[in-house]
Amino acid sequence: MTGTTRGPNDPRRRERILDAALDVIAEHGAIKVTFRKIAAAADVPLGSLTYYFDDMQHLLTEAFTRLAESVSTRYGALLAAAHTPEEAREAVVEIICGKVWGTDRNLLLSYELYAFAARHPELRTVMHSWMQASRTSLAAHFDPLTARALDALVEGFSIHNSVDPRPTDRADVAAIVGAVIDRPKSKD
Repeated sequence: MTGTTRGPNDPRRRERILDAALDVIAEHGAIKVTFRKIAAAADVPLGSLTYYFDDMQHLLTEAFTRLAESVSTRYGALLAAAHTPEEAREAVVEIICGKVWGTDRNLLLSYELYAFAARHPELRTVMHSWMQASRTSLAAHFDPLTARALDALVEGFSIHNSVDPRPTDRADVAAIVGAVIDRPKSKD
């Protein structure tokens, strides 16, 4: 029987379910996720899912929130470590070219979140919170419009570079980031 290896007071069960949900989403896509698949992947009884989550929407929202917070933490840490404008510029390049996503799986999961949120408005709050966290991290170093542009640049390059057979190299990314940062500012 599934879940028999876990004791009744398993303190990590909820987190294991969320991690398993992300694994199942990465493997099958958010649209094909079921409680049964998640329970099997988490090695918990099916009833555990309904104990912790009201419905699939609640579970997916929590799982995607977990993903967003994980990536935002790495993103924010790179920018928080920057103490000069040049270090901030390099942090943005590293976010684009490095492993801020952690794994290709996390990048795939972010695509799933974008697509799922487009059809499920309640998940847009997860996307909005994620974007706000990114922009807040950027705003420590850049004006609001530049922070917004850099956030869009990070998202766009991440998507393009993950599927392009010839991703934009680091030097070109640095030049583009520099062009956004050094653009003439409006006089308003």
